[in-house]
Amino acid sequence: MPPSTARGAFRRMTTAYSRALELLLVATVAILIVPVTLQIFSRFTDLLPRYLWTEEAARFLLVWMIMIGAMIGVREGTHFVVDLFPSAEGRKKAALDILSGVFVLIFAGVFLWWGIEFTEFAWYRISELAEWPLWVIHIAWPIAGFTWLVFAGERMWDDVRILLGRGET
Repeated sequence: MPPSTARGAFRRMTTAYSRALELLLVATVAILIVPVTLQIFSRFTDLLPRYLWTEEAARFLLVWMIMIGAMIGVREGTHFVVDLFPSAEGRKKAALDILSGVFVLIFAGVFLWWGIEFTEFAWYRISELAEWPLWVIHIAWPIAGFTWLVFAGERMWDDVRILLGRGET
């Protein structure tokens, strides 16, 4: 398979993955409304008993919502962004983006490496109130780290092509 075809296939894969993450983010926010609403009603009315699982459900969903949002932000180039040279264009901008991308990759590697250890720590543990497996929430860290590596690497590849004069300027 020629490099351009492989690159196109990879780009289609990451685009599909990003779209799936966007749908998961919407679902997470929509589902989050349910336990939070139940918790509010249970606190201020006697119509519903106090649901203990709603607090943990809201916490689990909030963590996933943040991590998925961060993954999408890295793909779109809106997450780890500090624009020190807003007037930079072309190759100069690409070089600065590569430099900042290196730090994103390091941070992603930390999330992946220690996220795996973090998940292993929680593998056989359960939450206190709802008795859900804790790995379900802990695995968000290594998944985010891996996704950041893929998405930041994709962005850096585009910047390298610009730097070499083979991409958009």
